[in-house]
Amino acid sequence: MGRPRRVNRHVDGILLFDKPLGVSSNDALQQVRRLYQADKAGHTGSLDPLATGALPICLGEATKLCGVLLDADKHYVAEAQLGVRTSTGDAEGDVIETAAVPSLESLTRAAAGMLGEIEQVPPMYSALKHDGQRLYALARQGIEIERPARRVRIHALQIEPASAPDRFRAQVRCSKGTYVRTLIEDLARMAGSCAHLTALRRTAVAPFEGRALVTLSQLEAAAVQGVEALDRLLLAPAAALAHWPRVAVNDVQAQRLARGQTLALGAAVEPGRVAVIDRTGTLLGLAEVTVAGCLQPRRWLRIERSDRL
Repeated sequence: MGRPRRVNRHVDGILLFDKPLGVSSNDALQQVRRLYQADKAGHTGSLDPLATGALPICLGEATKLCGVLLDADKHYVAEAQLGVRTSTGDAEGDVIETAAVPSLESLTRAAAGMLGEIEQVPPMYSALKHDGQRLYALARQGIEIERPARRVRIHALQIEPASAPDRFRAQVRCSKGTYVRTLIEDLARMAGSCAHLTALRRTAVAPFEGRALVTLSQLEAAAVQGVEALDRLLLAPAAALAHWPRVAVNDVQAQRLARGQTLALGAAVEPGRVAVIDRTGTLLGLAEVTVAGCLQPRRWLRIERSDRL
């Protein structure tokens, strides 16, 4: 007889996982899902295997918020080597260019010119698709295709010295879709040189700035204690929308919204997207307030009430 099939459980919440080095984002997702025995799980923006740090993982009904978190700003600490450009933009690639090492002052001046909205060409070694194939798979075959530039926003870019004269560290706060490897290459080019990424850590994903990350060892230790210890590590789904305006509804109103019905608001609320909560503060769903002052449900969650924040 084969082993009995594992029965997954329903659990709702968000884990601020500290992705370890050398693990893909999908592998990290599957590790978390397996430890929680969760029926549904999704992550909110890939990190390369060579990158570490904040990877919010949504479980259960919180997976309906993955799209919102994909759009969130990200914070990184990047380390780079100057004077050497590689085929992949990081330390795994072959050296394809060398140049003189610029000063830290010239890098700082270049960084000031990269603040705000910029155009960035995605690297070939990325998970973007072309005709159904990942770009990195094409790159490994020696195939390079033209990639249209994308508009991204660099909110902050601070240059700091590192352990050696030919290295530097960059503190980056940026919009979704920003490739830090490409940012480092473009920064060095503006300073009259070249560079490649040697280490990358995502320190935060909005709106979870300042929240502690949970390491794999912490997660495994909690799993030994049982599901209650694991669940205490989760944030409530409402934490993902902490920066959104909120509209509180009673049980009757919540039932109407859950059926897809529009609700007339008694009080004036600014038009736009809002988080709908019940009297306990539990997130019920995402909705849109119209110009006419009506509340239209957009995405509804079916979760049990929780006191996690």
